[in-house]
Amino acid sequence: MTRAKLSREFFGTLPNGEVVEAITLINANGMRVRIIGYGAAIQSVYVPDAQGQFADVTTGYDRLDAYVAQPQYFGSTIGRVANRIAGARFTLEGKEYLVPANDAANSLHGGEQGFDKVNWTVTACDEEAMSVTLSHVSPDGDQGYPGNLSVTATYQLHADNALSVRYQATTDAPTIVNLSNHAYWNLAGEGAPHDAMDHLLTINAAQYLPVDATLIPTGERRHVAGTAFDFRTAKTIRAHVRDVSDEQLRHGRGYDHNWVIDEVVARAPRLHAVLKDPHSGRTMRLLSNQPGLQFYAGNFFDGSTAGKAGKRYHMGDAIALEPQMFPDAPHQASFASVALHPDQTYENIIIWQFGVTAGNADEHAPQ
Repeated sequence: MTRAKLSREFFGTLPNGEVVEAITLINANGMRVRIIGYGAAIQSVYVPDAQGQFADVTTGYDRLDAYVAQPQYFGSTIGRVANRIAGARFTLEGKEYLVPANDAANSLHGGEQGFDKVNWTVTACDEEAMSVTLSHVSPDGDQGYPGNLSVTATYQLHADNALSVRYQATTDAPTIVNLSNHAYWNLAGEGAPHDAMDHLLTINAAQYLPVDATLIPTGERRHVAGTAFDFRTAKTIRAHVRDVSDEQLRHGRGYDHNWVIDEVVARAPRLHAVLKDPHSGRTMRLLSNQPGLQFYAGNFFDGSTAGKAGKRYHMGDAIALEPQMFPDAPHQASFASVALHPDQTYENIIIWQFGVTAGNADEHAPQ
């Protein structure tokens, strides 16, 4: 057994002179997680395989300057609004707001200077709970969004090899909020010769949200039965990810869609997805209280980015599974609202439970 330990250290200095901290959490099993202040991001996650060998299973950089020079949302907290807002504008209580168009005509992940590109403040470290809390205040008008928004992200490493984050936000004026974490996963190891396309994926959803050519949801909820989007029973990502006969997969060059876990935020986290790597035996169960799950298959990795192990990331080397509210909710009357008012507290709880394959038991989702 390893002695559980929390440590706090210097990670780098931003061009404006701000110091970025790194907090390392280690549990008694030897699982190790590193969180950095820049983007309130998960920088590394070391977990054992079926033989007890540890590897880092999330993409990222060793150096702060790489995060600044080649932002890829690696492990980052994304907001104020994760995913896309059509036309880079929205109307709230009768007033129109313009936000940055950083994804063709649409706004993506909060805009050009979203929460992934700010240095969060480390406000609490608790070695007994093995947790760290980071905070950020987004001022009124930041990236075009109204209201002063106060946000916290509390990461916790649990004794059973689960990692969790609790996002909370409050505002002093009506605004919109949809936070998530954009970690990319390859359970074989981020520097391993195997990509993530052989991973077995289960998604606990009977419907997904089709998109147009700019990856904006059409408003339809489409049943997954008989389509490449049916992950109710585990199957490899590779099976259909490059199926050019499917218009939806052509739109995103693979999977870049939101699955309907439910229609509303749940009282407690529930199962979203299960990921298994046949090469290492590592598994990951993903839980959240959010109604939607964005699954992105790393379709635009082009080899221009080298990660922590020195390996260049190519298409499909890692995948993102992002629990969140539905994309473009301000323009979709049938989607749950992402509006936040001064008397409310926004909350997104995400849990990643790591383990190894036991027997041949498969995860089956409700039909």
